[in-house]
Amino acid sequence: MVNFYVKIVIIKKKVHKIGSDKVLFRKDFKEVKKLVLDYLIISLGCFLYAVSIVLFAEPNDLAPGGISGLCIVIKSLTGFPVGTASTLINLPLFVIAYKKSGISFFLKTLYATLFGNFLIDLTKFYISQAGLEYKGELFIASVLSGAMAGIGLGLIFMRGGTAGGVDIIASLVSDARPHISIGKVILFLDGIVILISAFVFKIENAFYACVCVYVMSKVVDGVMYGSNIGVGKVIFIISEKSQEISSRIITEFSRGVTELKSCGSYTRREGEVLLCAVRRYELYKIYSLVYSIDPQSFLIVTDTKEITGEGFKQFSDKKRK
Repeated sequence: MVNFYVKIVIIKKKVHKIGSDKVLFRKDFKEVKKLVLDYLIISLGCFLYAVSIVLFAEPNDLAPGGISGLCIVIKSLTGFPVGTASTLINLPLFVIAYKKSGISFFLKTLYATLFGNFLIDLTKFYISQAGLEYKGELFIASVLSGAMAGIGLGLIFMRGGTAGGVDIIASLVSDARPHISIGKVILFLDGIVILISAFVFKIENAFYACVCVYVMSKVVDGVMYGSNIGVGKVIFIISEKSQEISSRIITEFSRGVTELKSCGSYTRREGEVLLCAVRRYELYKIYSLVYSIDPQSFLIVTDTKEITGEGFKQFSDKKRK
């Protein structure tokens, strides 16, 4: 009888272990799937950005800010390839990205920068051989280059990376000052590069480079934040691990979390409902975080017409009056 009881206990332990292994496998599979999707989208963003440089910007002597714009100026003076020069200049910034951020941000930035610069030189060869470079109206070239580059950079930013250069600085500034959009930071930093390019190319080219950067910054904000930086999502989170989830959201996303006291109507169990306002591009990251902590959690997501305050749209003088 005792032996029979012992066997039952052993079987139960094995079944429990198998069940735990299955849960861990599903969790690991979801994380791997998310990671693969991140790098696929980052790769697409790199491709769009590279094509915008090779197809529209470089052939028309447009230096649309950033390290790539600076490298276009360098190539016009020395003939040094844009992608290779960009990689060399970005090396010190990789150290900053590694020290100032987590390993995930660093690896994605490293991949996006190296792969993006590789694509610039690669697509340059094939596009030049095929004679597909656009050499025409500077206005058309600046708008198309800015729009394509903006989509590419927006996709990279959304998946937690940057394309290196001033993008690293812009991303770090945005993390420290969430109310300042990444697009506006890039617009300021790129202006410095454009001033340098004005002395190498014609003033007309520098002017249209400004148009390119303006379009790019607007498209980046559009991809990441929507048409209005004050528009976002509100998430209600119900979980037995609300304290851990709240702490992780605050530390990893720099977002405020409000605890609402709750009581289940059926169970009469008291607890907390977490309320958190986020930007659209942050939503999938919050999803991943919450379900990695508590797969049994319950989330409600709603659209908001406007979110005003720190990290979103700031109060205007008219509204204060």
